[in-house]
Amino acid sequence: MSDKLIVALDLPDALSGLELATRLGDTVSFYKIGLGMLTGGGLALARELKDDHGKRIFLDMKLFDIGATIEAAVRGLSQFDLDFLTVHGDPHVVRSASQAKGKMKILAVTILTSLDRADLDAGLISDGDIPEIVQIRAARAFEAGADGVIASPQEAGSIRRLPEAEGRLIVTPGVRPVGSDLDDQKRIMTPAQAIAEGADHVVVGRPVWRSPDPKSAAITIQKELQSPQALSPNK
Repeated sequence: MSDKLIVALDLPDALSGLELATRLGDTVSFYKIGLGMLTGGGLALARELKDDHGKRIFLDMKLFDIGATIEAAVRGLSQFDLDFLTVHGDPHVVRSASQAKGKMKILAVTILTSLDRADLDAGLISDGDIPEIVQIRAARAFEAGADGVIASPQEAGSIRRLPEAEGRLIVTPGVRPVGSDLDDQKRIMTPAQAIAEGADHVVVGRPVWRSPDPKSAAITIQKELQSPQALSPNK
């Protein structure tokens, strides 16, 4: 199956994550492990899925700190032979992470897909439309050395058109198959729409692991990612 689909193992512990990965089998080749599982054995699960099951691993830590601390943390994580690691998209964070990444790809977070303009106002983030802010943050992250960015599928197209985006990755959470609950996501598209807009990978969690039949749900998404709509970019 295509590695365009990244399934988010947003579960309480490593045992639950391993059980889901086992149920999904060869249907899914790429998994995201985030902060929610960090204290529940997340790094151990990452190593087991990588070493024993041949899966690709995206560690979603969204690191943010002073440069020296970021560099030390990323250097330590690089020993786990991970594929992707997220940091916040501030240039000083991206530069420090890039210096210590080893073989990992550093993905810079632009604006979280659960946020809208009201949330940015509450956090005293600069004025402007979210797509414009995301585009600027993406360009600055690429200039600082990011291998890719995390962005809403609604901004994937504008980021893909940036000169700085050539050869870089766009990974989109905020993806929901038709008929799925929105949950806490506010800027969403379907998997096919996200790929058509320029995303390289889509991240899907709850629509898979909440499903009565997670494997069937994953297969449906995989088929959608190979559909004509996904293969024909929206202009």
